[in-house]
Amino acid sequence: MAKLLFIDYEKCVGCRTCEMACSIQHEGAISPSQSRISIIKWEMEGEALPVTCAHCESAPCASICPVGAISRDESLGAVTIDYERCIGCRMCIAVCPFGAMAFDNTHNRVFKCDLCDGDPLCVRLCVYGALRYAEVAEHSSTNQRRAADRLRGVTAAHHVKRWTYAHCEPTARE
Repeated sequence: MAKLLFIDYEKCVGCRTCEMACSIQHEGAISPSQSRISIIKWEMEGEALPVTCAHCESAPCASICPVGAISRDESLGAVTIDYERCIGCRMCIAVCPFGAMAFDNTHNRVFKCDLCDGDPLCVRLCVYGALRYAEVAEHSSTNQRRAADRLRGVTAAHHVKRWTYAHCEPTARE
């Protein structure tokens, strides 16, 4: 089963280690503009949001590519770019709903996350655990557990109230 890159937005502190790791992995230099993952920051609010390719099942970038340079690698579960076919028209950038495609002016081509061929360096170097590369079923199970824990807290508070009201001494009826 294919794995996907999952982002836990609550754990991201905006350190940009993932951007640096990615640009070093792919370009050999620290260059956030060449990273396949971007950190969007709201400095005043102290919030950060990692943005990268979602490797969509029905990828708009693949659908719009006039030369078929973008396709799904089923074994990796990734949407990939065939640079031999890419003509640099940038239509994929225009349709990406996540803004995860970018254009490299040096090489005159588009680029996006390629999951590092199944071993994303950004995941290995994220010390806060905001990035995970996991099977969909494993991730769903983790999310279900988190949601259940949150709901358990809410329902526990609700049960306490019901217990309190249900076990009050009955009032005398006339």
